[in-house]
Amino acid sequence: MLLPIADATPAPGTSRVEMLVATTRKSALNPGELFSGERGNEVSYTDLAISIPPDAIRQAGTVQWPKSLPGNPATDFVALRAAPLERGQVAAWVGRGPKSARKRHVLVFVHGFNNRFEDAVFRFAQVVHDAGADVVPVLFTWPSRGSVLAYGYDRESTNFSRNGLETVLRDLAKDPNVGEITVLAHSMGNWLTLESLRQMAIRDRRVAPKIRNVILAAPDVDMDLARVAFHDMGKDRPRLTLMVSGDDQALAVSRLVWGDSVRLGAIDPGTEPYRSELERENIGVLNLTAVKSDDALNHGKFASSEVVALLGKRLADGQVISDSHIGFGDRIVQTAAGAASTVATGAALAVSAPVALIDPQTRETYGEHLRNVGRGVGDAMSSTADLATAPARAVMGQ
Repeated sequence: MLLPIADATPAPGTSRVEMLVATTRKSALNPGELFSGERGNEVSYTDLAISIPPDAIRQAGTVQWPKSLPGNPATDFVALRAAPLERGQVAAWVGRGPKSARKRHVLVFVHGFNNRFEDAVFRFAQVVHDAGADVVPVLFTWPSRGSVLAYGYDRESTNFSRNGLETVLRDLAKDPNVGEITVLAHSMGNWLTLESLRQMAIRDRRVAPKIRNVILAAPDVDMDLARVAFHDMGKDRPRLTLMVSGDDQALAVSRLVWGDSVRLGAIDPGTEPYRSELERENIGVLNLTAVKSDDALNHGKFASSEVVALLGKRLADGQVISDSHIGFGDRIVQTAAGAASTVATGAALAVSAPVALIDPQTRETYGEHLRNVGRGVGDAMSSTADLATAPARAVMGQ
């Protein structure tokens, strides 16, 4: 997906997003993949340029994935440049960013669960383009295997990446060309963001003053752990904005997986004790429950056209948002995962098997699902005929 196209001549009407990518992922063997879902030994940096098709042929808030490689700039998101950078070259890269403001405004995006490297890159390019804000885009991407059954691995990868994100934020804050920093985190990326800022506050006795805004979009974070992070960041912490949605099905599944623990992104901000607590902590709230979404799980509303436009306007005015592409078979597996049992997951895999024959995305991840479930799948598939149809009915809305 990210192998730069041979003909870099801009197609008529296309747009270009230049971004800096910092990652704790391991380099991939395939040059077009750049980075895998495995964990690297250090933070790696890449200078990326992404071409976005003309606005007239695309729907705002969406990513147009290439139907065949290497992709067509006139209709698809494609890479124009992918050049490695050293840590010492980051300041020079930031310095060549938008010059309309005397001090540059950096937007750092931290993606969520189930994101391959190209998922995070194209989604952030879409957000930056559709927001229309004059910012310097910096993507921090952590090792996610891009599989709905790799939740545990992804969660531990956020903990693995805490020092890396803290280092990136600290370097940006020390850069004299940077005026302010906004951090936009989504889903599980909120846990990584809160932990990194908490570490910084404990280490330096405060979060770096240039980090002015932190936007927590659909945070997959235990409410009690969020309270601790807010406290440890101190009184001089950045302005926090919480994006919630009452119909977020992914967070509902997460709550079951974590033993019915309340997830920060799924609270009702208008009810107690949350209403008083949010006011006391001076945390702003954007309730996205009424926002329509093309995402079947209602977990990616932050990237919708209305929300991104609002984000862009607020960034421009200096005011106070899975993302992955998921196959039909993946949705069946994720529905079954809500039961948090090998039996239910095995049943979902049984239903997904024929889907994998016709759906490329399901076919790509099906083997990974099987490996993650392991030896328990065989017994589950042979003994759960009734359960096998329940996930399918749930996904079909029956």
